[in-house]
Amino acid sequence: MIISRTPFRISFFGGGSDYPDWYENNNGQVLSTTINKYCYINIRYLPNFFNYNYRIRYYKTEEANKISDIEHPVVREALKYYSIKDGIELVHNADLPARSGLGSSSTFTVGLINTLHALKKEIATKRVLASSAINLEQNIIKENVGSQDQVAAAFGGFNNIKFTKNNFQVNQLPLSKNRIKELEGNLMLFFTGFQRSASNIAAKQIKSIKQNKIDLSNSVSLVDEGIDILVKDKKIDDFGKLLDEQWIIKKNYSDDVTNENINKIYKTAINAGAIGGKLLGAGGGGFILFYVKKKYQISVRKSLKNLLYVPFEFESNGSQIVYFSNQ
Repeated sequence: MIISRTPFRISFFGGGSDYPDWYENNNGQVLSTTINKYCYINIRYLPNFFNYNYRIRYYKTEEANKISDIEHPVVREALKYYSIKDGIELVHNADLPARSGLGSSSTFTVGLINTLHALKKEIATKRVLASSAINLEQNIIKENVGSQDQVAAAFGGFNNIKFTKNNFQVNQLPLSKNRIKELEGNLMLFFTGFQRSASNIAAKQIKSIKQNKIDLSNSVSLVDEGIDILVKDKKIDDFGKLLDEQWIIKKNYSDDVTNENINKIYKTAINAGAIGGKLLGAGGGGFILFYVKKKYQISVRKSLKNLLYVPFEFESNGSQIVYFSNQ
């Protein structure tokens, strides 16, 4: 039995520049971190006394005799790609809901690939995990996804991830523990209660990349500004102001990024003391992040009392095999 643990991510700046349609012709980069909320994949070879060969459990349970009969596209195509011949049982659990803006789909893919390598008694590097997940999602399944989520989930940590044609580079920010804690302590994460299909929203954003060139270029520039604030120990509250700038830019990507309910949530938090924030992921719902000074955090929580508040910490390990047994 093998269990992988793979972190979800929070993306601050540069979202949208990680789509191949952008970075194959322009430089793309994001500033993101992984957090201590995880996706768990439990996998084992299935004993041969069952009347099926594959049992896959996520929000539903599948039992199939052939890989081609598995409905879950990532599981089906990953088992094909890695030539898994024997029957397997796979169980997925997560600390946070899917389709919520924290890169859950790619986190699942990275965790699954990690377990499949381990199942074959192989150790996959973080770059292999990220590259394989990008290839599986973008080229094999043909999903409308960018490339930052796979890299963040595989590598972990607080990183500036740069994208160029056929390549990516991960630069961990040289931040002290005190600086990390300072930023971490001013961030608040809330679940809007709305789940959505990121792929549908992303498809519209990809189609509009050319007309959004100025906005995407500005978003890429915010990455450098955010790094400058953190690394050079500038006023930390300026990071919150940048989040507000990113949110203004992001709303221009497509009409599906936000809606009346989300705008109301954002305005309510700002009125209660938040300096800035942004909806995470492609948009349309999921989790929303706010930068709030500690003295205003109780006020913000009260103003958003109908939303689920999710405390978190940054993490730096990325996808890991946390349990391995030949039994």
